[in-house]
Amino acid sequence: MNHLAASCAIAFSTYSRIPMPQVEWNEKNMRCTLLFFPLVGAAVGAVFWGADALCRLLGLGAALRAALLTAVPVAVTGGIHLDGYCDTVDALASHASREKKLAILKDSNAGAFAVIWCCVWFLLYFALLTELENTAVAAACFVLSRSLSALGVERLPSARAGMGADLKRSSRFPWWALGVYLTLWAGAVCLWGARLPGLAALLAAVCFYFIYKRLALRQFGGFTGDLAGWFLQVCELVMLSAVVLTERMMGIWF
Repeated sequence: MNHLAASCAIAFSTYSRIPMPQVEWNEKNMRCTLLFFPLVGAAVGAVFWGADALCRLLGLGAALRAALLTAVPVAVTGGIHLDGYCDTVDALASHASREKKLAILKDSNAGAFAVIWCCVWFLLYFALLTELENTAVAAACFVLSRSLSALGVERLPSARAGMGADLKRSSRFPWWALGVYLTLWAGAVCLWGARLPGLAALLAAVCFYFIYKRLALRQFGGFTGDLAGWFLQVCELVMLSAVVLTERMMGIWF
C-alpha cells in the first residue's frame, strides 16, 4: 500500500467507524492524513443524504426523520468529535487558568456542563433538521466543517502534547487543499440549486472559524484535538442554522 492510500486509511480509521485495512502509523503513512479528513466528511454526508432519501421514500414523519438524521453523524464517526466538544465545554465552563483548562481537556470524565450542553447541541440540531428543506446542502456541510477544522490544525500552534500535536507534526493541510475542497463544495451546491443557502453556510463557517481561532489562542494558547472536535460540532450547528434561516427568508421574499 502506498503512502497516500495509507494516509486515507488512517484518516478513516481514526475519524470514522468505516472498516479500513490496518496500516502502520508512521510518519510517512501519516503525511497526508489531514488531506483526507474532508473525505471522511463526504462519507458522512453521503450516508446522511441516503438516510434522508430512504426516510422520504418510506414516508416517515419530520420528527422521526430528523431524529434518524441526527444519529447518522454520530453512528458514522463513533462520536469522536462529540467527545472533544464535551471536554472543551467543561474546560470553558471552569473559568479556570489556562493550565487548569488544559488539564480538564485531558480528563476522560464528563462533567455536568458537558452533559447539559451535549443535550442542548442534540436538541438544537434535531430541531433545525425538522425545518430543513434541502438535505443535500446540509450533507455537503460535513466536508466544509472538516476542511476548516484541518486548516485550524495546520495554522494554529499546539497547546499541548497529544494526538492533535502528533497529527500536526506529521501531516499537512496547505491552502491549495482548502481551495480544492471549497471548489468541489461550491460546485456541488450549485448543482443542487442551493446557491444562497450554500453561500450562507460558507459565510457562517468562515466567520465561526475566526471566532474559534481567537478563542483557542486566548483560552488555551493554541489548538488541541478536543478543541478541533468542539469547533467541528459547533461549526456544523452554525452552518445548519444559516441554511435553515436562509431557506425561510427565501420563502418569505420569493
